[in-house]
Amino acid sequence: MSYKIVVDSCTDLPAEYHTDKRFEIIPLILQIGDYTVLDDENFDQLDYIRRVAECETCAKSACPSPDRYKRAYECDADDIYVVTLSSKLSGSYNSAILARDIYHEDIGEKNIHVFDSLSACCGQANIAFKIMECAEAGLPFEEVVEKVEAYRDGMDTYFVLDSLDTLRKNGRLTGMKAIVASTLNIKPVCYAIEGEIAQWGQGVGMRKALIKMTDLVAKRTVNPEEKRLMITHINCYERAEVVKNLILSKISFKDVIIVDGAGVATTYAGDGGIVVTC
Repeated sequence: MSYKIVVDSCTDLPAEYHTDKRFEIIPLILQIGDYTVLDDENFDQLDYIRRVAECETCAKSACPSPDRYKRAYECDADDIYVVTLSSKLSGSYNSAILARDIYHEDIGEKNIHVFDSLSACCGQANIAFKIMECAEAGLPFEEVVEKVEAYRDGMDTYFVLDSLDTLRKNGRLTGMKAIVASTLNIKPVCYAIEGEIAQWGQGVGMRKALIKMTDLVAKRTVNPEEKRLMITHINCYERAEVVKNLILSKISFKDVIIVDGAGVATTYAGDGGIVVTC
């Protein structure tokens, strides 16, 4: 059976998969003040970071329309797997679900499953790779869905950012206590729980916070030899390498991938942000 993996553009896939026919990336819309741009292959991260720094208003994003998802489903593939941002953080999941329902009503039956990633960026990519792994093994649609949902439920996402201002101003920190110590250079160590953001701990300065995060990854990860470690960085590859080496000095994974964040990740993680999933 042929298959296709549809992902929204918060899914931080390595560059070689952007032209892979097994994938289609649906762009979100990014907005800084009066400037609007699609989060697609033309996204210029450095220009975007500059615009964010120069603008007094907060950067925002808007999810794709159901029609855009529906058009992605209109293909020859027998099985369609969709991965979106956590439904607690974006309307992308609901848009993809509505598109599936419209497709079934207007066109007919097709195997379409929408995965709520309960995560973001490299967490979404990790799920997409698990789908590809199962589909390439020839597993039937229902079994792929079952295995990938179990994989997602056992996956953890962690991050340390230079600033939480954009997340807070966009209402993405509703499940997290207020942080008022930014003047003391305290960096929260955050993680995703049931698709929402929570704080696990904190460190004075970025390096101490990253060390604390890597300790947490090593402590909490079960059966790492069966998992893929993925790291999204925002314009800070060297920092991502340090995080990778700190984690691998404690535990080993079957694979490690570092990827630069696309537009949505850049919007919310900000320059210098690090996200880890496994």
